[in-house]
Amino acid sequence: MAEKPLLRISTAGSVDDGKSTLIGRLLFDTKTVWEDNLEEITRSKVNRASHGIDFSLLTDGLRAEREQGITIDVAYRYFSTPRRQFIVADTPGHEQYTRNMATGASTCDLAIILLDARKGVLEQSRRHARIASLLGVRRLLFTVNKMDLVDFSQEVFDEIRAQAGPLLAEIDHVASDFIPVSALDGDNVATRSARTPWYAGPSLLELLETAEAPAPPVARPFRFPVQVVIRPHLDFRGYAGQVVSGRVSKGDAVVALPSGARSRVKRIVTFDGDLDEAFAPMSVTLELEDELDIARGDLLALPASAPQVARRLHTTVVWMSAEPLDGRKSYLLQHGTRVVPARLHGVASLNEIARVEVETAEALPYDTYRDNRATGGFILIDPITNLTLGAGLIESEVQTGQLQLQRYSDAPLTPAERRKLRALLAHMTRFGLKLDEEDFVEGEGI
Repeated sequence: MAEKPLLRISTAGSVDDGKSTLIGRLLFDTKTVWEDNLEEITRSKVNRASHGIDFSLLTDGLRAEREQGITIDVAYRYFSTPRRQFIVADTPGHEQYTRNMATGASTCDLAIILLDARKGVLEQSRRHARIASLLGVRRLLFTVNKMDLVDFSQEVFDEIRAQAGPLLAEIDHVASDFIPVSALDGDNVATRSARTPWYAGPSLLELLETAEAPAPPVARPFRFPVQVVIRPHLDFRGYAGQVVSGRVSKGDAVVALPSGARSRVKRIVTFDGDLDEAFAPMSVTLELEDELDIARGDLLALPASAPQVARRLHTTVVWMSAEPLDGRKSYLLQHGTRVVPARLHGVASLNEIARVEVETAEALPYDTYRDNRATGGFILIDPITNLTLGAGLIESEVQTGQLQLQRYSDAPLTPAERRKLRALLAHMTRFGLKLDEEDFVEGEGI
């Protein structure tokens, strides 16, 4: 029997929109809740449901989450139907946990954006939709929850849908659906509800079962970041790692980046014996016909579909540290298995999404994040504390002599941001660089 296809889902939205309750309801309706778990939450002293079972307790696993009635960490749950398997990430709604939401969305194929029928489209809902889009999620399901509290009003639903119009106009290449639900009562969650006769669309579960999943990693060009060089004896030199995308066969020509050295695959070695072919997401050891100077962090690819190589990149960064981004400091950038020193040119504070130029000490072989998540994303690390400060998405190479700065905010620059931009402009002037005119906000100088 063929294995059922897998769809990875994240939930997002503002505080108390009912994300955990919705996931709990899906688990309950698809009969993937253990009887002892159901009995435990039924007897729980922490029950916030106005009636019946508090389904949020099925996903809010931390003690602090259950006591406060909020989601703090990302909780992953599995469920399945006869048609499909699902892994769903329940992500926090509070603004201070936006970084957790970005973590949950980074590996997902589809995002459920919950909206409270009484509140409509809030700023945090917009932020989460933008982040999901930036992270490569191409399908958004706007789930208007708590419809029972507005008497299942079609007018309320249509108004919320209209509110989301400007947001969807900002996001490129994203398909969207709107569904009226009551997560607590199960209306339009697993089955269609008689209480919304004006809604002719499918239930949430029907949409999830029929949603088209993105192309699997094996369909993308071959990428093999080297994790370790293996030299058990003088007659063997192998490069161990994971095929993060594409496939490679014995005898294929390969190029090592960033050096550009070329060779052919002599052997594909595994613990169980040699293979004629390896594909994503297999972990293997490649032996090449020639002894090349390849180390951890280098990338093997097929010459005909090799990635680009650059040191200066336009990126979008989700900043996760309370300490603001500092253009004078050096950070560590981890891209796959490669870690290089880097400097950042831009402005960002905690949970802000910012356009940032990254300049690395060594050239990076990369794909844009839109084309390949595995080689288009990176994290930024504090070289002293080793803490992760931000996550970035590569958009393009910076053209010589140009530097673009942009924030995803219409707010005026703060005095501190103006001082940083003046210092950056002075630094650029010394090296003969310039800003494009369109990089300045109209009517606002620095």
